[in-house]
Amino acid sequence: MSTKTKQKTYEEKWLLDLYRKMLLMRRFEEEAARAYTERKIGGFLHLYIGQEAVGLGVISALEDKDYVVAAYRDHGHFLARGGSAKAAMAELYGKETGCSKGRGGSMHFFDAEKHFLGGYGIVGAHAPIAAGAAFAAKYRGENFVTVCFLGEGSVSIGPFHEGLCLAALWKLPVIFIVENNQYSMGTPIHRSLVTPNAAVRADGYPMKGLTVESDNVIECHEIMKDIISDVRKNPAPVLVEFKTYRYRGHSMADPAKYRSKEEVENRKQTDPLILLKADILKLYKSAESKLVLIHEEIEKEVAESVAFAENSAEPNLSTVEDNTYV
Repeated sequence: MSTKTKQKTYEEKWLLDLYRKMLLMRRFEEEAARAYTERKIGGFLHLYIGQEAVGLGVISALEDKDYVVAAYRDHGHFLARGGSAKAAMAELYGKETGCSKGRGGSMHFFDAEKHFLGGYGIVGAHAPIAAGAAFAAKYRGENFVTVCFLGEGSVSIGPFHEGLCLAALWKLPVIFIVENNQYSMGTPIHRSLVTPNAAVRADGYPMKGLTVESDNVIECHEIMKDIISDVRKNPAPVLVEFKTYRYRGHSMADPAKYRSKEEVENRKQTDPLILLKADILKLYKSAESKLVLIHEEIEKEVAESVAFAENSAEPNLSTVEDNTYV
């Protein structure tokens, strides 16, 4: 991938900002994994490491007014949307300063101000929620687009079908993003889907569908920029499948022994961070020192997020029923 897509040269500041956000996504989760092994974080922890180009590529193409709905592997999406690392880490620690006030944990990050409508813990069941957000925007005459992140394991789940049916029927401005990381929990895709491409599901509704094979955040951004622009002008759902890969197991409880070390190391040759750094240095050779500075700043930001989480208070027991009913 060149730093010139469609004859376009990218500004150094924009590229460095992408790198900063992606590095934050990566280092945040590495520190979260460490805290989990030290039993400072309870419950489940599903890491996004390796998939960052998809989440950041999609979200960087959105406008602030657009909505984002995610599944349970949601840390990266939250940070890509501009969520605070401190609020994210505090949520993992179950503290009252967390983005969901310590009540959601890893799978239920939420930030209404950022139009981040939450991670969702039930496989595929958030597709109708995304359709609902898109319906609300269309009903109110708002020019908003909704994106919904799912894993490929979701495309055979009932609510996924329901969400796409409603979106197609009402021509809703929603884009379903299938992050096909090759494994549904521990089951390889060839044992869980009858076709290698999940995007074929789009044909049944019908709606536009395409498959993208890229670990390059710039390519992901450019593809989504065009799709989002089209959906904004001509409201109708789209299904986009990104072929990606997670380096860790399904969750921290999964040692991922169902695949070889060679397979994982081979995929790391196209690590999103490596590709983006190479693209930056091809165009801006003097950016090396700026990249070093970014690493130092992100290390500090992540360390501060851990300290913030560890020093924050537990939720007061008197608030246990708050937000249960509206």
